[in-house]
Amino acid sequence: QVQLVESGGGLVQPGGSLRLSCGVSGSAFSTYNMGWFRQAPGKERECVATLSRKGVHTFYADSVKGRFTISRDTAKNTVYLQMNSLKAEDTAVYYCAADSSLRVLPSTVSTDYDYWGQGTRVTVSS
Repeated sequence: QVQLVESGGGLVQPGGSLRLSCGVSGSAFSTYNMGWFRQAPGKERECVATLSRKGVHTFYADSVKGRFTISRDTAKNTVYLQMNSLKAEDTAVYYCAADSSLRVLPSTVSTDYDYWGQGTRVTVSS
């Protein structure tokens, strides 16, 4: 069973930065498209960013474009989400997810992802 473990969440002031990490178990990490999703209280889970398995194709939600960057380190089986200029509306539980389907373009649909982490909470508040 593939396991994903997120870390790096916490409390940060508006305008601050955080880097989330997601370690993926097993030997197939390089074949997965990866995604970061978030869910704020009372809201549906939304796709924040995705990255193709070779790191060529990316997607960013309009709300985070220019502030967040998704990246991956195949040697470490890890995907990152660098979050800058954080706003109160970025407050949510952030989940990383892996899609093993070998689709060319990474999906933004949560049901297309096979494996999920447990989530890490990000709170942006002064």
